Amino acid sequence: MNRLDKLESQSVFIIREAYKSFKHIAMLWSIGKDSTVLLWLAKKAFFGHVPFELIHIDTNYKIGEMITYRDKIAKELKLRLVVGQNKEALANRQTFIDGADRISCCKELKSRALNHTLDGTWSRKIYDPRKDAWEERQSAEAYNAVIVGVRSDEEGSRSKERVFSARDEKSEWDASAQPPELWNLYKTEFAPKTHVRVHPLLEWTELNIWEYIDRENIPVIPIYFDRGDGKRYRSLGCYPCTSPVKSSAKNPAEIIDELTSGKFKDIAERSGRAQDKDGGGTLEALRKEGYM
Repeated sequence: MNRLDKLESQSVFIIREAYKSFKHIAMLWSIGKDSTVLLWLAKKAFFGHVPFELIHIDTNYKIGEMITYRDKIAKELKLRLVVGQNKEALANRQTFIDGADRISCCKELKSRALNHTLDGTWSRKIYDPRKDAWEERQSAEAYNAVIVGVRSDEEGSRSKERVFSARDEKSEWDASAQPPELWNLYKTEFAPKTHVRVHPLLEWTELNIWEYIDRENIPVIPIYFDRGDGKRYRSLGCYPCTSPVKSSAKNPAEIIDELTSGKFKDIAERSGRAQDKDGGGTLEALRKEGYM
């Protein structure tokens, strides 16, 4: 087995182990490259069927192509898609567009929206593939675990995660209190009311992700590629806080060439995500409160 085969095998094992271990589990789908690879791995794990709901947190400020892609793939793959949103914060104009600082905006539109979607207390939109229709649900059973496509190489605080990472009942994270994971032995039993984030992609790198997308011919959002202006997005987020990078790569193979050439050796993958830079170290603080 080559490196990519080993990563795939390990991730499929983790996804199956998580599904077996937790009563009410879902998968976060940010619609970016990592979570889309995670979706394809889930399909492999269950022979083409995804047996749990996918959750997307819609801030109302996602790049337009992301929502178009989300709805297209959900329909094609017959996914049970849950869309959570902080409608109160949007109505009260607690956003960066309306003058709030970026970190406060992220807390409201991402952290709080995610936490209350997971605990079942906020209304959410549901796409039902059997009816090919959207419906509104006022409340739901809380999820006790969620599968997330984070990688340890992407950002410093994510390197502190475990594959099975415990949160308290409010989804708050204590980075110093994570269980050891030795020899691929994972702790899957936790105290009542513990919420668990499961990270099957923790050992993958940005290069591995694009190699897998290329090998498996996974469809991703076109804005990851140069469409004629010498720019493309390397990491996706809300349009007021996300910038493209200079790049002429028009397909996964050309992105792989860029990454292996060292073009981005000294440029962080999330360098185009402005909220990562505000305040210094605040992304870890956001993650302790439930941020992805």
